[in-house]
Amino acid sequence: MAKRNFKLYRGDNDKGELVPYQADVDEGMVVLDVIHRIQADSANDLAVRWNCKAGKCGSCSVEINGKPKLACMTRMNEYGADETITVTPLKTFPVMKDLVPDVSWNFEQNKRIKPLQLDPKDKDAKGNYKMKQEDVDRVQEYRKCIECFLCQNVCHVLRDHDRTDAFVGPRFMIRLAGLELHPLDKADRIPQIKNEYGSGYCNITRCCTDVCPEHIQITDNGIIPLKERVVDRYYDPIARLFRKKK
Repeated sequence: MAKRNFKLYRGDNDKGELVPYQADVDEGMVVLDVIHRIQADSANDLAVRWNCKAGKCGSCSVEINGKPKLACMTRMNEYGADETITVTPLKTFPVMKDLVPDVSWNFEQNKRIKPLQLDPKDKDAKGNYKMKQEDVDRVQEYRKCIECFLCQNVCHVLRDHDRTDAFVGPRFMIRLAGLELHPLDKADRIPQIKNEYGSGYCNITRCCTDVCPEHIQITDNGIIPLKERVVDRYYDPIARLFRKKK
């Protein structure tokens, strides 16, 4: 057991500060363990969001020394013994209290997306839908998202330029990709992807892919294919020529 130095954000969206704490750290502890120890010993009113403590619910997203991480998956031995560990809430979203951000904007974006639309005519004689295994595997990647919103937090369109009015962010681009690349889906979302969801705002920095704890290839397997479909629909000169003839 060793004493370690921490600084935790205390306050809300209007006013807050970094408050220093010391805590005993045992071997094998993760940052969330230490936050709970500080909460129990020194700051009973500290607000922190968490649930599964297994890296699968996405609840404990914070910024640790300026880097977006899951607190339950960040081990204390990643940091030097003399290093002060600073924990702050996700920067992109308003702060409700202490380490808890208000991520409700994300759920509002989710409601805007047209859900999967299947045609009953695609069912086989037994009433089942069938897909090729490669299509099943591709769609499964998009379903791995745990909605930690770390990708939303690092997206410069949302974080630095505050274009929440124009871009749904990488988390929902990957949901759109899962729908658009589904071989049985009948809905046409390309106009909305271009005009409402803001696919053109992403300039492929891959920062969202870098922070994804589920290792989803958000940029390469989600955003770029959607951009390609928008280009094919609206900017391909041959396609435009055929549309004019019609």
